[in-house]
Amino acid sequence: MNVADCVIANELMPDPAYESAWSSIIVEPSLKDRLLHATLLALQLRPKLPPEVTALHGLVLLHGPPGTGKTTLARGLAHELAPLTDSKQARLIEINPHGLMSAEHGQSQQKVFELLSDHVPSLAADGLPTIVLLDEVESMAVSRSAASLQANPADVHRATDAVLTALDSVAREHPSIITVATSNFTDALDEAFKSRSDVAIEIPLPDADGIKAILGRTLLDFGQAYPGIAKLAGDSRLDEAACSLIGVDGRRVRKVVTEALGRRRESILDPNTLTIEDLTETSREFGAMELQMEASDAAL
Repeated sequence: MNVADCVIANELMPDPAYESAWSSIIVEPSLKDRLLHATLLALQLRPKLPPEVTALHGLVLLHGPPGTGKTTLARGLAHELAPLTDSKQARLIEINPHGLMSAEHGQSQQKVFELLSDHVPSLAADGLPTIVLLDEVESMAVSRSAASLQANPADVHRATDAVLTALDSVAREHPSIITVATSNFTDALDEAFKSRSDVAIEIPLPDADGIKAILGRTLLDFGQAYPGIAKLAGDSRLDEAACSLIGVDGRRVRKVVTEALGRRRESILDPNTLTIEDLTETSREFGAMELQMEASDAAL
């Protein structure tokens, strides 16, 4: 794969397509503040002081279970950042790292280094504050101490070395670039990669209040097309539905609404007829399924 093919988005912000990304993720406001403030501080300090002084690499690590909104937050960060910059603009570059991890001996190292050290900086050569999103970074920064013997340990080492070298190069030469890496499995990440992160922010599973807020937001969003659904957002029994979903990630919480719509032919044909009973019953089933999966995982 050509390294240019690994860039799946290269967008200038603000962009209406990304306007709701930041607000759509329901987390503690302090987590969003920490993410935005760490980014702004790095952009302020890195052009004026070398990494030997600040120890900043322009690397932010968002970690936590799948479905908690890490990728969406990273996309939304670029949009939120834009009005706070001198130019009132920022850039989002999104990378799919999986295509880089070639089985061909030695190719992974070369491609990773070329992408991160040469190609991405060339896209950001105008100096605009740039967010580079590396999703599921554990695929390219594998722990060298736990390299699988079934894979090629030498090639795993080389690819991880290339990531670290590229991050060091960007830290020195491209202070306008902030790399935001997401990971579902931090235990699989190399320790040297984790130590280079300026800030590591855990995005947890939502609690009952967060689940209720996600459900309410989803119902209101559905209400743009189906006003009858929006009315359910204010129903007191939404608390019951939320408590049933504790342990379910935010992405699956949103799916509860479509699952509930599919319970009855009437609500399929006319979504405005969705009831709070449909929603609470579906939530109980989702919650029970989550407990069953947890029990299965614990037994393995």
